[in-house]
Amino acid sequence: MIDNNRIFHIDDLEDERVTLYASYNEPQLLHYNEPDRGIFIAETPKVIDRAIAYGAKPLSFFAETGALRSEAVQSVIIKTDESVPVFEAELSVINKITGFNLTRGLLAVFERPYLPKANSILGDCRRVVVLEDIVNPTNVGAIFRSAAALGMEAVLLTSGSSDPFYRRSARVSMGTVFMIPWTYLPKESCTADILHENGFTVISMETGEDSVSLNDPALRTYEKTAVIFGAEGAGISKETLEKSDMIVSIPMQNDVDSLNVAAASAVTFWELCR
Repeated sequence: MIDNNRIFHIDDLEDERVTLYASYNEPQLLHYNEPDRGIFIAETPKVIDRAIAYGAKPLSFFAETGALRSEAVQSVIIKTDESVPVFEAELSVINKITGFNLTRGLLAVFERPYLPKANSILGDCRRVVVLEDIVNPTNVGAIFRSAAALGMEAVLLTSGSSDPFYRRSARVSMGTVFMIPWTYLPKESCTADILHENGFTVISMETGEDSVSLNDPALRTYEKTAVIFGAEGAGISKETLEKSDMIVSIPMQNDVDSLNVAAASAVTFWELCR
């Protein structure tokens, strides 16, 4: 059981002890400690447990009163140092946080861990995913989940992509943003150049007359493969397409021209890794 000395009841979100949960949006949390690392909020016991296993440092927990005694919540919190406070409030209080509806009983504030350099990740992998300016956090989280489940080894993102540690991304990913290596590519860098320098065959997923079908068996013969996905609508940048080794598309039927990027990623990962 959680030591009662760690637990503090919250009646009002104006309480300064829960300011980070109630008064900051995620971009503000990202830059909270500048020039040092920022912080992020994770939700659900599974995601928080995976963040702890990853090595992220929890600064506090915020639990719904009814869920605080549950085994799922207890088992996560008792893994952490007793100096980390646990705030608890009725669901009606927690749900007043703007844009939030608690469904699994637990939130936590974490210190953001340091991210590795792109080259250090690329040196150890054979199958990587690159997200070019994908701004929808739901898509980012879903792509991480598929990448981890289907055998991709790492994810790289351009600086214009949504943060995988954003609450919604992490939740949709089922915490796999803490299980598969990832980092951002350097700003103003050429994505394809960095991949080529590290020995990768660069595959851009884009529809077009000159594209190769994803079921082409040659795609599974490359020693090191990087597959790039672009934002819905805008797609992959012209520079990246021009420097890619192959443009690849998923065969479509019934006059459907494309899939949602998250769905397309799952199909692609299955085909490349099977």
